[in-house]
This record gives sequence, structure tokens and C-alpha cells, in this order.
Amino acid sequence: MDPILRLEAIRHSYGDHFTLNIPELGIQPGEIFAVVGPSGAGKSTLLRILNFLEKPQQGQVYFHGAAYTSGNLPIELRRRMTTVFQQPLLLRASVWGNVSYGLRVRGSRNGHETIRQALEEVRLAHLAKQSADRLSGGEAQRVSLARALVLNPEVLFLDEPTANLDPGNVRIIEEIIRRTNQERGMTVVWVTHNIWQARRLAHRVALLFDGEIIETATADAFFNHPQDSRTRAFLTGDLIY
Repeated sequence: MDPILRLEAIRHSYGDHFTLNIPELGIQPGEIFAVVGPSGAGKSTLLRILNFLEKPQQGQVYFHGAAYTSGNLPIELRRRMTTVFQQPLLLRASVWGNVSYGLRVRGSRNGHETIRQALEEVRLAHLAKQSADRLSGGEAQRVSLARALVLNPEVLFLDEPTANLDPGNVRIIEEIIRRTNQERGMTVVWVTHNIWQARRLAHRVALLFDGEIIETATADAFFNHPQDSRTRAFLTGDLIY
């Protein structure tokens, strides 16, 4: 099966420090692909390059086998992917207004049932009329997730979306992502520092360390039979960085 997203010969830096050096990386259609690694490893930069929010200084990003950049990706392809960030960025509007925003921008006038279902899915239908600025952090992040899911993207990017949430909200979000992946076949690229979360959800896992992919494997092989000594050290908490 051909990758839905592929990186080739990526090198990217800020100043004199190379943030990423990735010869090749492929994301398969319909998989949950988790990128783990310590803070400062380059995980968020990798995600921005994969979702065409940032152009790499060297190398190429492929989507469905064709090469694009953040400047020439057609709008109809850009709309096939969306991102949920660590900090929810909500409008000064109701919960319903936030979830419906993307559909309105795309000119959809018949999204009422889709929005209702999304709010039911994230367990916030009872707060549909509430102002978003009155939500808890977990509720706000679930609104961000609902706003992404109503667009039915082909690829969903998640940048540490549960990093600051309580266990209850983490469980709800994980359940939604797992179910959405299974029922819709949506490709999910999840950046997380939480190795247990990656173990629970991912089909494949990659360890990013100092801008380089150290190891990529199925979740079972990654956690139970890591091949690289640095992967073993990361999993046991012995990797010094």
C-alpha cells in the first residue's frame, strides 16, 4: 500500500541548529501513527511539515504520491486534513458556533445534523448554547476536536491534545479517536510525549530524538521488542537528553 503522506530527504533548521533530519518517513492510509520523544526533539515541527503548515528548507513532502509545498497545495487537498493543537483556539461564540465554523467557511448550509452528532460524540450536546469562554480546559479541547471531526478530514493531526487534561477528558478523547479511526478509516498522526497513550492507541510508533527518527515499528514491536538501544532507554526512562 502506498503511503498517504511521505517525507523524503527532509532537513530543517532554526538558526544554526538542525531541528529535523529525516531521510524518509511514510504514513499509511487509515493508521494511527504516533510520534513520541522528549521535549525539544522536533515533534511539533515534524507535524507542521507533514500538514503543510511549514515548508521544509530541504526535501519534499508527498500527499497521495504527488509533491506539494505549503505554498502550492490546492485548497481542495488542504481541506482534506485538519489539526487539533495542544491549546484549544476557540472563537468568542457559543459551543455550537465554534463547531459549525469550519462548515460555514466552506459554504455548507445543511450541517445541523452533523454538528449535533459531533457534539453528542464529544459529550457536549447539553452545552451547545453555552459561550465557549465559560468551558473548562477539557471541555474546550473536546469542542476543538468536534470542530475538526465535523469536517470529516482524510487526515487528522493531533499535537499533544491531551497534555494538560485530567484523566476523564483524556479517556473521552482517546475513545473518540479510536472509534473515529475504526469507523471512518481516518488517518491519524498523533504527536505525544505520553508513551502509554501511544501504546494504547497507535498502530505504529516512531521515536523522534534530536530531530532524527531513531526507530519506527508496529506498536507491539516498538514497546515489546525495540531494536535500538536509545528506544529501550527512552521506554525505561534512562535516556538522558
